[in-house]
Amino acid sequence: MGQTQSEAEDKELDLSEIQNLYKTFIMECPSGSLYLHEFKKIFGVKSGPSPESLYLENVFRSFDENGDNTLDFIEYVAALHLVLRGKLEDKLRWSFKVFDNDGNGRLDREEISRIIRIKECNVTDEDGNILSLEEVCDRVVERVDENNDGDISLDEFLEGAHCDTWVKEFLSLEVNPSGWERNEDF
Repeated sequence: MGQTQSEAEDKELDLSEIQNLYKTFIMECPSGSLYLHEFKKIFGVKSGPSPESLYLENVFRSFDENGDNTLDFIEYVAALHLVLRGKLEDKLRWSFKVFDNDGNGRLDREEISRIIRIKECNVTDEDGNILSLEEVCDRVVERVDENNDGDISLDEFLEGAHCDTWVKEFLSLEVNPSGWERNEDF
């Protein structure tokens, strides 16, 4: 029986869930570290210059809290918890961190364009009309850039996602693992 998003957000991991995750993690990563190429494999993405590969590199780096180019078990559990159970505010902050390629704390038009290319889907308006890349960028900046400086700050990003359903759906980052770490009980 499925849980609502709110129920999943509020549920803490119990000891048996953590133990099961650890057993799986150690079986798949006997070194105790999950490397980038293994991370990409989980999501069914091959290494290379593709937008998906570059995107997953940003996702991986966002979870690599200590910057050692691996995910240890704690980072792995924190990542899974955020992706599968995290609160909207936390997911939006994480999405911003992933999208901010240059790490300057602002999203520019190029980074917004990259979001569209990564998602590899047609973006439509509320009436179902397909928007061009330029139209999507214009629409996001118009709706979210409160101080009209052409960039989107974290605060503007969060506020825009909370106030506008279209913006929230566009800016929310969904990551769905396809491999061994996807546990329906998690």
